[in-house]
Amino acid sequence: MKAESNESLDLLSVFLTGIPGLEAQHGWLSIPFFTTYTVAIVGNSLIMAAVQADPALHEPMYLFLSMLAVTEVGVSVSTLPTVMGILWFDTRQIDFDGCLAQMFFIHTFSCMESGVLLAMSYDRFVAIYNPLRYTAILTLPRIISMGLGITVKSVTLMAPLSILLRQLPYCHTNVLSHSYCLHSDLIQLPCADTKLNSILGLAIVLATFGLDSLLIVISYMLILYTVLGIASGEGRWKALNTCVSHIGAVLVYYVPMIGVSVMHCAAKHASPLVHTLMSSIYLFVPPVLNPIIYSVKTKPIRQGIATLFSCERELL
Repeated sequence: MKAESNESLDLLSVFLTGIPGLEAQHGWLSIPFFTTYTVAIVGNSLIMAAVQADPALHEPMYLFLSMLAVTEVGVSVSTLPTVMGILWFDTRQIDFDGCLAQMFFIHTFSCMESGVLLAMSYDRFVAIYNPLRYTAILTLPRIISMGLGITVKSVTLMAPLSILLRQLPYCHTNVLSHSYCLHSDLIQLPCADTKLNSILGLAIVLATFGLDSLLIVISYMLILYTVLGIASGEGRWKALNTCVSHIGAVLVYYVPMIGVSVMHCAAKHASPLVHTLMSSIYLFVPPVLNPIIYSVKTKPIRQGIATLFSCERELL
């Protein structure tokens, strides 16, 4: 097959895939997908609005939760146009640069989410290990610096992936296996050696998700060690209870990611529908469940959201 030159990349198109084997049901499937997007975007937006509007929520824990909500809205908005475009209008074609942009935003926001979860584990450790100096250690400028650091790190690490893919020659047949553009899909398309891209992609995964997950585990080992040193059983339970929501968020994020990795390594020949389902769970479930987890388990967040609606009723 003839390779596309770099000069013709502007004319190159990529074709996305819907849900394998269920193309005839796309109209019906659009209902749960659209509901999922609505719950994710509205739920996380409510958390951001509640934290911004209520001075009582201007504490480190809730500021980090607001950052987590931003990343989850970002992931949802990044995939929404192509996923709903396929389900509603059967629009499978996307230009190459648009595909690269979507890939960049999906992976960048996912990387940011992992970084925020790590920051939240550090927040819980400080709150339990040194509660008297909690607000003195996690000041607003320091929290902002951590948020900016996570953003800069994610953008800096993910940008080279798009740049390197942009330099490669491509063939005429460019069909991806998902309803959105991922790096693992795009590196299968070039008519050239992609070893450098694969090595860089693996290094980024290890330097972000791998390192973040390891540090989160270490944080909770230190938290558990600190909690076991608390004399009263009631004090131990109270300390651990402040971590429940964050543990839920970590599990909701990393368990599907591990599942996707296992599927790619151990079940390469599984049905395309299974691979699509696992990838969808990884991208779509955390933004939906995390607002629910924090709203159910965190009373100040429930009160903040209730205050938003009561204020709106008063304005009406």
